[in-house]
Amino acid sequence: MTATNLRPFVPSGEDFELAKRFFSMIGFETEFDAGDVIGLRLGEAGFLLQRYSNRELQDNFMLAFDVSDVDDWWRKLEASGALDLPGVRAKPPADYPWGRREIHLIDPAGVLWHIGRRTAPRR
Repeated sequence: MTATNLRPFVPSGEDFELAKRFFSMIGFETEFDAGDVIGLRLGEAGFLLQRYSNRELQDNFMLAFDVSDVDDWWRKLEASGALDLPGVRAKPPADYPWGRREIHLIDPAGVLWHIGRRTAPRR
């Protein structure tokens, strides 16, 4: 068997419209809108944003996605205005001992996104 795609369902938190605006501001495009679930895509990366709020889940949910240039992503995040939205927090790019350079971005729902790229060869 071969997997060809993985698209997690990500909770929006209490404010679905704010979550949709946040992801649009950082570059995700809407593939489809089915009311309580929308498909979002950025390049080859995609996920399903669902109108769902569960604080315990959101505060413990993490996702990682790779980008070609972490520092460029940081500049775009700063310029987007998304970092000023309610609940959004971010740490600028840093190199981590697990061999990745990452931005840590918390979306309006509290989900932690590891946006980065591998800096060390895989073992």
